[in-house]
Amino acid sequence: MKDIKKAHVSRIPGALKSDGRDMGLVKIHENVIASIARRAACSVNGVIRIAGSPLVDNIAEIIGNRRMGDRSIVIDISGDTVAVEIKLNISYGSHLPTVAANVQAAIMREIEKMTGMTVSNVNVIVQELDTEEREDEI
Repeated sequence: MKDIKKAHVSRIPGALKSDGRDMGLVKIHENVIASIARRAACSVNGVIRIAGSPLVDNIAEIIGNRRMGDRSIVIDISGDTVAVEIKLNISYGSHLPTVAANVQAAIMREIEKMTGMTVSNVNVIVQELDTEEREDEI
């Protein structure tokens, strides 16, 4: 069995290049990291949904814009590090600092686990408070 060395990030933003044998370049697009961040954030208790306009999101879905939820998620890749900014709607009555800290931890854990990249910071912006979970907007 071959020894697999840990991948390191090349000078190309969002690209991982494997060590050892020249096997080629593996790129991880910002949309993939945003998708990981979205799923991790939405898995945290107290998070209702990613912030945004339901009307605009519905129009974007109708015309086929796959990045509809990513307008509220900003990914910045620099070298082997990733910075994330995410805007959320959180359930009214939740302890906001606790929910935000749980979101930060979940996003860091998932991105680092799935990409091997280092997350330098996760900025959580609480955009709105919602009183109930609306299935059509999640």
